[in-house]
Amino acid sequence: MSDLKYLNLLAKQFPNASSARAEIIRLRAINELPKGTEYFFSDIHGEDVGFIHLLRSASGNIRKKISELYEYELTQDAQNQLANLVYDPKRVLSILKESGRITDDWLAITIYRLINLSKYISVKYSWHSISSKIPKEFEIIITELLFSSYEESKKNYLNSIIRSIIEEETAFSFIGALCEMIQNISVNTLHVIGDIYDRGPGPHRIMEELIDFPDVDIQWGNHDIVWMGAAAGNTACMAHVIRIGIGYNTFDFMEEGYGINLRPLSTFAAKVYADDPCERFKTRQFDTPEFGFIDDHHSAKMHKAISVIQFKLEGQLIDRYPRWNMDHRNVLKKVNFERGVYVHDGVEYPLLDTNFPTVDPDDPLRLSEEEEELVRNLEASFRHSEPLHRHIRFLYSNGSTYLNVNKNLLFHGCVPLKEDGSFQEVPVTGKKYYGRELFDELNAVIHDAYFQPEDSPERIRARDYMLYLWCGSLSPLFGKSQMSTFENFFVEDKTLRKEVYNPYFEHSAHEDTCKMILENFGLDPEIARIINGHVPVKAKEGESPVKANGKLFVIDGGLAKAYQKRTGINGYTLIFNSHHLALAEHHDFETIESDMGSYTPRILIVQPMKHRLQEKHTDLGKEISARIKELRDLIEAFNRGNIKEK
Repeated sequence: MSDLKYLNLLAKQFPNASSARAEIIRLRAINELPKGTEYFFSDIHGEDVGFIHLLRSASGNIRKKISELYEYELTQDAQNQLANLVYDPKRVLSILKESGRITDDWLAITIYRLINLSKYISVKYSWHSISSKIPKEFEIIITELLFSSYEESKKNYLNSIIRSIIEEETAFSFIGALCEMIQNISVNTLHVIGDIYDRGPGPHRIMEELIDFPDVDIQWGNHDIVWMGAAAGNTACMAHVIRIGIGYNTFDFMEEGYGINLRPLSTFAAKVYADDPCERFKTRQFDTPEFGFIDDHHSAKMHKAISVIQFKLEGQLIDRYPRWNMDHRNVLKKVNFERGVYVHDGVEYPLLDTNFPTVDPDDPLRLSEEEEELVRNLEASFRHSEPLHRHIRFLYSNGSTYLNVNKNLLFHGCVPLKEDGSFQEVPVTGKKYYGRELFDELNAVIHDAYFQPEDSPERIRARDYMLYLWCGSLSPLFGKSQMSTFENFFVEDKTLRKEVYNPYFEHSAHEDTCKMILENFGLDPEIARIINGHVPVKAKEGESPVKANGKLFVIDGGLAKAYQKRTGINGYTLIFNSHHLALAEHHDFETIESDMGSYTPRILIVQPMKHRLQEKHTDLGKEISARIKELRDLIEAFNRGNIKEK
C-alpha cells in the first residue's frame, strides 16, 4: 500500500471511495483513447514566418482535415480561405473587413464551419484534454456549441448564441478564439529540438508563440545556450550573439525585439575603423529590415569591431580555464602582428586583414579603454532587457539538455563518442561524465549559470562554462573540433577553416551505436529511437533524415534560409500520431503569404504503427496507470479504516 501520509494528501482531493472510483473510471477511459499527435521541429534559427505558419497550420494537417470534412460542401478556394483564416485570423479578418466582404451571414456561416471543424479534429481526444485548450474568455459559449447536438429541440438555442455573438460585436474575437483552439488541438504536443535563435529575423516572435502554446518542451541547442549565457552575464557570449546578429543583418531583432543598444558599438566602429573598408566583414541579408537599414559599409565596421572584442573576451576565458583544452582556439595569441601572419602548428599563414588598431601585440587579449566601456554598455543592455529575460526564463522552465518521451530520446547535437565509437568522458566541475550522466550534470551547471546568487563562485564558473557549451569541442550541444570564425575572416587556406564533427555523427548512422546510446539513457533499444537536429540534411543530394535502420531521425532540413541552398528544401516536421511516424518535407515558403491557405507539404510515412496507439501505450498512460494504483490503495485504506471517509 502507498505511504499513508501520501494517501492522506490524496484523500483531500478524493474524500471518499465513491469519488476515488469515479476518478478511476475517468482515467481508465482516457487510457483507451488514441494517442495524441506530437510535432517535432529542429533548428528554427529565427525563421518566424515559416515556423509560425507551420505551427499554426499543423504543418499542413489542418488543411487536410478541412478537405476531408468539406470535400463535397466547399470549393477548393473556399477551403483555402477557411484554412488561411484558421492560421492567421487577425490578418484575414482585417483584409476581408477592408474589402467589405464581411456580413452577418458570413460571420454566422464561418462560426458554424469552425465549430464543425473543431468537433472533427477533437473526436479522438477526451473532454478534459479539449477543455484545457478552450480559450477562457469564451469557455462556456464554446463548450455549449461544441458539445450540444444540433437537434430541433436545441436548434433555436444554439442559433441564438451565434446571433448574440454577432450582435454584441464579439464575432471577430470569438472567431479568433476558435482558430487558436483548432491550432492547439491539432498539435497536441510540441517538441522543439534546439536552435531557436540566430540567423533569421524573428527568434523573439518565435519565443512569444511558444510561450502562448499550451504544451511545449525544448531541448537546448548551442545557439540557444549562447543566448542563455549572454543573459546570465557572460560577456564573451554577448559578443558572439551580437556578431552573429550583425553578420546576418538582424538589427531589428536585437534593437527592437530585445532593446539591445547598439549605438555605442556603431559610434565606436565608425571612429576606430573609419578608414578600414572591412571587406572580410560584409554582412549577409536574407530578409528586409522592418524598422531601418544600416549601410553595408558601416555594418561591416561594426561586425569587425565586435568580432575583435569577441576574440579577446573568449581568449581571456580560455586562459582562465586551461582544463577546457581550448588553447588552440586562443586565436589572437597565435597571430604575429609584426609579420602579419597567423601561426598554426608552426606554419605561418598570411593574414587577409592586418588592421588591428585596438590590439596590443604584447598583450593581445586586453581590451582597450574604449572597448571596456563598450562592453559595460552592452552588459547593461542585456541585464535590463525584460523580453530577453522573460524568454530565457521560459527556455529554462520548459527546456533541458535532453528528454525521454514516448520511447523517443530527444537532444539537439550529439552524445560525445571516441573514434572507436565508445562513450567519450567529458570533464565538468572537476569530474568526468559520459552519456546520460553528462547531460544530467550539464543541466545542473546550466541552471547554476542563471539562478545561483549573482556573485557566488558556482554561478561565475557555470556562467563562464556557457562559452564552452557554445563552442567547446566536447560540448554535446556543439559537437565539432572548433568554431572557425577567426579563420573564416582572416585566413585564405580553407584547411584551417575545417570543423571536424565528433565521431558521434559517423557512428550514429549505425544501428548498434544508437542502441548503445538508447540503453544508456534508460530506453529499450529495440523499440526506442533518437531524434535530433544540428546538422543539416542534404536532401537535394539524396541524403535521408532517417538513419540507422530507423533508430535515428535527423530533422534539420533547412528551415533557416541560410541553409536552404545546402539542403534543397525548407525544413522538416516529424509527426508522431496514433497511426504512424511521418516526415513532412517543406518547400516554397515564399508562397506562404499569398497562398490563401493552400500550402501542404510532402508527407512521407516512415514508420507505420503495428496497431493504433492508445494513451495507455504512452508515458501519459504510465502515469495514469500509476495514479489508478494509488487510488485503489486509497480505497483500500478507506475500507480498512486507516483513513476516514468524508
